[in-house]
Amino acid sequence: MANGVRSRLLLGTICGGMAMLSAPSVLAQASPDGDDQDIVVTAQARSERLQDVPIQVSVLTAQTIANAGIKSTGDALAQVSNVTFDRGNTYRSTFITMRGLTQLNNADPPVAVVIDGVPQTDQTQLGIDLFDIERIEVVKGPQGALYGRNAVGGAINIVTRMPTDRLEGFGNFSYGNGDAVQAAAGISGPIAENLLVRVTGSFSRSDGLIDNSFRHDKVDFLDHDWSVRGRVLYKPASNLSVDLRADYGKFRGASNTYSAVFSGNPNDFVDPQFNLPGSASGDNLNLTGKIDLDLGFATLTSITGHTELTQVNRADLDYRNPVDSPTGIFGLGFQAGQGQDLKLKTTSQEVRLVSASDQAFRWLVGGYYIHTDRSLLTRAFVDVTGDVSQIDNPALLFANQSEDNDNNAYAAFAQLDFDVTDWLMLTGGLRYDKDRRNQRNVLTNAVRKASFDHLQPKVTVTFKPTEGLLAYATFSTGFRSGGYNAPNVVVPIFPQETLKNYEAGFKSQFFDRKLTINGAFFWTDVTNYQYFYVDASTASQIISSIDAVRIKGVELEVLARPVRGLDLSGSIGTTDTRIRRGGDPADIGNRSPRTVPFTANAGAQYTLDLGDGSRMIARADYQHIGKKYWGSDNTDVQRAYDLVNLRFGFERGKYGIFGFGKNILNAKYYSEYVSSKYSGLDVDLGYRGQPATYGVEARIKF
Repeated sequence: MANGVRSRLLLGTICGGMAMLSAPSVLAQASPDGDDQDIVVTAQARSERLQDVPIQVSVLTAQTIANAGIKSTGDALAQVSNVTFDRGNTYRSTFITMRGLTQLNNADPPVAVVIDGVPQTDQTQLGIDLFDIERIEVVKGPQGALYGRNAVGGAINIVTRMPTDRLEGFGNFSYGNGDAVQAAAGISGPIAENLLVRVTGSFSRSDGLIDNSFRHDKVDFLDHDWSVRGRVLYKPASNLSVDLRADYGKFRGASNTYSAVFSGNPNDFVDPQFNLPGSASGDNLNLTGKIDLDLGFATLTSITGHTELTQVNRADLDYRNPVDSPTGIFGLGFQAGQGQDLKLKTTSQEVRLVSASDQAFRWLVGGYYIHTDRSLLTRAFVDVTGDVSQIDNPALLFANQSEDNDNNAYAAFAQLDFDVTDWLMLTGGLRYDKDRRNQRNVLTNAVRKASFDHLQPKVTVTFKPTEGLLAYATFSTGFRSGGYNAPNVVVPIFPQETLKNYEAGFKSQFFDRKLTINGAFFWTDVTNYQYFYVDASTASQIISSIDAVRIKGVELEVLARPVRGLDLSGSIGTTDTRIRRGGDPADIGNRSPRTVPFTANAGAQYTLDLGDGSRMIARADYQHIGKKYWGSDNTDVQRAYDLVNLRFGFERGKYGIFGFGKNILNAKYYSEYVSSKYSGLDVDLGYRGQPATYGVEARIKF
């Protein structure tokens, strides 16, 4: 029997068995004192018990985040099946794939990422450090009715901690191999009557762990990444609250750390060997204002957000060096470099009216607006000296693209919930989104304009035959806006992506809520499936589309506490994607790009009370990522791999100390692989995944 088949059968047996005695900690993490608690989420813009929400929602509570040592978006999503989080391109660039819908460079994300009610519209905003987080909700499946455009795969709702009415604070510090340092600290409390403040900050740095075999340095270094956040909560009246938040950060880290894979084999894991040093630097400012007014029959909420970010990227383009590859890029006899300067400003406004929850008929209505200004300068140059400053020499440029993009998006939405009986609920949602996009070629002043719009209905029937059991059937839709590629490229404009999703699922709890089992089956038809490739000869990053893709999958997530102090977890997810029409005729019937047909997670945590306020915590997390089909031709397939993380430590009162290891088996993999067919180069490229990391962490709270 093939190794891959054996691995899948073993994982299926393990997870199937765990379904009978365990369930995922991300769904219903038990409280530290041993009493199971209900998790309350806001996935549908109102506070609801997780098990009463007819959507597959995975939740990471503050306690789970601390126990698992979650520090980043990637750490969080590693806990969720049918979701992959890959690094590639620049330092902040990420590729989230959820239920077969994937992130693209220079395009709207397939997953709506919302931080404290404000959408994050650029992929550089998604790969962030997570600190001082109250809760992370991962909502699966199209959520267009409430979250709007870009929620074709689902939504990630990140909620930061609120200011407190008493003085408290915390401090975390960790040190790991590669001289990696991560630190976070904060203080919260009242400063006047009805006025609460919270101030937090974080800092990270690392020398890196991945070698450049030519330069003999570390390509994945992080010089610095720091952020400061301030939050003020003012309650001038019992029915009115004003929540203001601001954060600012700066970073400088590695960029475009690709390896040239001459063998063309995505399972040939080689070190980078480029000669031009790559780096990305930038800063970001986020301002948020939220006002809640309780009107008795409903709550009126206004959320205003403003974001400004910049990123300057410099890197090798051919990903080789003049010693080992003297013929250079395309055999033309010279080396090449590249760079991008990104500036982004967004301002958004949402207003919604949400009815009280304690009634059989519940409703919400709202409107949304976002304005985006995005400028992007992209250059490619002949490398003569090995210095990235050559990008500013006009005589060396062979590609020069400069664009300004202006986008105004509008939306109106509503959702109705009606309890027909104690065991039957009907839900109807509707949203209309419209995008107006303008692009100006800075070099020629040529202007292009386009509009995209879509009506997104959703209907759900929910059954609650007994306490602790819920079943639902849903029809939902999704919309990802189209747009313009860079001026003068071979694909000038790409169409909007839309989809229809049919889903049936269940949620259940047994044995006094010590066992939770949730699952779903989904069938999704996608029109104009967006995908990405590069034309390196013109330094053009191009988005195109496949006419029709069908996606089918199953998810099962479970958690249990068989004995006091022991939490076991397991989850599996399948995603079967098939190209039905469009693109290369030879690709019909193939899987869509970046498809991972099978993922699984398992974990165990044991907490032992040592007396005198002390306790020991031991935790193991396992993630299986199945075969990954990188391109739509399905030629390049990366074999399955497994990641194992361990964590062990002690807590006593306000203090804690832990040892940790991530990817302790040092699994080798590429987090992005681009064949020459899609990279536009004459060689395949692979972006190495992180090797084994380990270290110690200390924390204090008061």
